[in-house]
Amino acid sequence: MLKMLTTQLTGLLQRIASDQEETIEEAARLLAQAGITDGKVYFACFGEMKALEYNAAHAEEPFAKMTPWTDDAAITDMDRVLIVTRHANDEEGLTLAQTLYDQFIPFAVITSEKEADAGKMADLAYVYVSLKMKQGLIPNDIGERIVVPHLLAALYLYEAIKVHYDDMLFNDEE
Repeated sequence: MLKMLTTQLTGLLQRIASDQEETIEEAARLLAQAGITDGKVYFACFGEMKALEYNAAHAEEPFAKMTPWTDDAAITDMDRVLIVTRHANDEEGLTLAQTLYDQFIPFAVITSEKEADAGKMADLAYVYVSLKMKQGLIPNDIGERIVVPHLLAALYLYEAIKVHYDDMLFNDEE
């Protein structure tokens, strides 16, 4: 079972990397717009995705200029937001996306659904990044698909975005 799980996780991460390469760079570029100025990069993570926000703030290499989103954040047009939800129809995430859209604040979204299936969330986002997860990765004894690693895939995307973001902020000397 462990070998099957490892194979499926490897496949998931490879799909994300190959299908989302340009989008990952676009998300990093969008966030870097705030990172290279006096702006803030807000992380608005919902549900179990709050762990991603915690990691970004407290990891050995924290995300530069990251500020956790709060309802009373005094956001400006120099700021950028990364919304991370399990699903594109997350009520809190959609409400925030609509508010940011109405205020002309650019934001990126990470969520499970493919962009074509994400509905309003994809329509509102400046950059939409998919976790490429529709169902669980492995079958159980009764044929259901189990192991739906939203957080693991989101952390992979976070690290991919961070690599580009850090490169733009700290290594762009040319």
